[in-house]
Amino acid sequence: MGLTLFGSIFLALGVLLLFDRALLSLGNLLFLAGIVFWIGMKRAVLIFLNPEKWRGTVCFFLGITLVVFGFPIIGMLIEVFGIINLFGNFFPVVLAALKKLPIIGSILNAPVISTLADKLAGRSTILPLYDRD
Repeated sequence: MGLTLFGSIFLALGVLLLFDRALLSLGNLLFLAGIVFWIGMKRAVLIFLNPEKWRGTVCFFLGITLVVFGFPIIGMLIEVFGIINLFGNFFPVVLAALKKLPIIGSILNAPVISTLADKLAGRSTILPLYDRD
């Protein structure tokens, strides 16, 4: 998890420092290595070679390639699209785990932020009062 965290930090720093290629490349490498070490090589290969998510895989690796070869803004936009397509179904699980943390959880459980975070993660916050069946 540490490699994934450091990769995300380096990616955020690379974006904040006006799309610095070195930080973005290092962040991509650490993020990818963190995913592989976190879920294992076999599962990572299964995620990246899933026939249903081929667009996400192509966009993710195309974005990394564009960042390395000098087009960091376009590369990061394409890469973010690929990350959302590849790991989009993990966002509700990550959100639920983050809501249980002490400091971050209290922020994410605030009324307005909770509704916004649930919509971004694809979860519905409106529960029916009763079933009409």
